[in-house]
Amino acid sequence: MMNNFEFKNPTKIIFGKDTIEQVKNEIPSDAKVLLLYGGGSIKKNGIYEQVKTALANINVIEFGGIPANPEYATLIEALKVIKEEHITYLLAVGGGSVIDGTKFLSAAAVFKGDSPWDILANKVRTEKGMPFGTVLTLPATGSEMNSGAVITRKETKEKLAMGGPGLFPEFSILDPQVITSIPQRQLVNGLTDAFMHVLEQYMTYPIGALLQDRFAESILQTIIEVAPKVLKDPTDYNAAANFMWSCTMALNGLIQKGVPTDWAVHAMGHELTALFGIDHARTLAVIAPSHYKYNFETKKEKLAQYGERVWNITKGTIDDKAYGAIEKTITFFHGLGINTKLSDYTKDYEGTAEEIAKRFTHRGWLGLGEHQTLSPYMVEKIVKMAY
Repeated sequence: MMNNFEFKNPTKIIFGKDTIEQVKNEIPSDAKVLLLYGGGSIKKNGIYEQVKTALANINVIEFGGIPANPEYATLIEALKVIKEEHITYLLAVGGGSVIDGTKFLSAAAVFKGDSPWDILANKVRTEKGMPFGTVLTLPATGSEMNSGAVITRKETKEKLAMGGPGLFPEFSILDPQVITSIPQRQLVNGLTDAFMHVLEQYMTYPIGALLQDRFAESILQTIIEVAPKVLKDPTDYNAAANFMWSCTMALNGLIQKGVPTDWAVHAMGHELTALFGIDHARTLAVIAPSHYKYNFETKKEKLAQYGERVWNITKGTIDDKAYGAIEKTITFFHGLGINTKLSDYTKDYEGTAEEIAKRFTHRGWLGLGEHQTLSPYMVEKIVKMAY
């Protein structure tokens, strides 16, 4: 039986060609804006110029250099600017990392506690943050239309999630043309990240939520269909548009309503990023196959459905179809150029599984997954399977 749910997503999406100039219509004319971006690629690809031109009549201060896993220490520098300059509005121009960092700042700007790190460490839900908008430059995380964020802290090698209803962007501008200047590696990460976001919300057990299942399957099918086109020719606007919208739809809250969700793959993957600096999407591809094999009995009905509907596996038993689906998923990742074993990324993997299990125990994360039965001991087994 489908679960009860509430759904509200207040983010306004402005989608399509040459839409970046519309940013000027969305920000209050009397706002004092902090423009946040990453390593500076937006200055090479013309996006920065478009944003600055659009905001010519608005008071804007800039803060660049937010790294690929938004780093707490860097964000604290930005928070100082917000306080000193009396900033009233934030604008993220970037991918998921810049947007996640901006969400943290939106929460931290109004936070009354002792240390902004408490927002992450104590899972503080932000009911109303400082208003912000986004100009998306890298489709992947879906952060442009949800209220969650993940922040990294180098000094403690931690990567923690945060969120709350006050952390939806007020608006997000999605111009698919931005992907023409994205390096191949990042495009591959985006395709993989969106694919895994769907699987985390879908690969559980059937409860008769027919529409949610088909929403999820349609996003997976679309990613599979457009992936080769996007990688072959990022200037193919139609492929780019379908890719970008699939990434947004994969994690804007819609497909998880009324159904059980997993997210254990993300919990384990975040640790691999924190420990080794491996790209987020690639950590998911490392953990997912082992996770599905280890939890085969509880997931096989959904795995078989996925095999039938998404990969067209029509022959054999439920077990055959389910195993086939896992293999097809691994083959898909390999086809994108993504390795699916931890040993492909680091030779220093001994003891990793034990370390992650220890961290989960320390945090009190004693039951992960859709049944909340995945113990740190099981996590250790899954990570070992992924070596």
